Amino acid sequence: MDKRFLYAILSFAVFFGSCGGSSTGDKTVQNESSTAAAQEASAPAAAADDKGIGKFKDVQLTHPLDEGMLAKGTQIFDVKCSSCHKLTDEKLVGPGWKGVTDRRTPEWIMNFVTNVDEMLDKDPEAKAMLELCMVRMPNQNLSDDDARAILEYMRKNDNKK
Repeated sequence: MDKRFLYAILSFAVFFGSCGGSSTGDKTVQNESSTAAAQEASAPAAAADDKGIGKFKDVQLTHPLDEGMLAKGTQIFDVKCSSCHKLTDEKLVGPGWKGVTDRRTPEWIMNFVTNVDEMLDKDPEAKAMLELCMVRMPNQNLSDDDARAILEYMRKNDNKK
């Protein structure tokens, strides 16, 4: 059970944010084919549906943020996400969450966290992140309500109102 939980957390980390390093200091040279493949994988995503693969096609956001969902999202983050993700743009095991709601649509985020395996196998953006981060996020078995609460928590983290 502990290994499964750890794998789930690690996979969740792959999803959010970029996997880049710091902007200062020496950087390792990336494999050219890896970089080209990542660019190739993300190019069709811009032209394709940006909602990801899954059942979420139209997520209605609340304005202002829903306090009940925020509380639930905080609990879920603390239990299932915080060991691999930081709320900044800094990578831990997985990418940091800062700015994720600016880079991804609400539908894409919810489809990813509830349909991890299919997204990592078929979605161009998810595949590109997996290639860069090299950690496959395990399925967290989140309910639709849990996924929506996590999205609300991410919105708060990105200073959405």
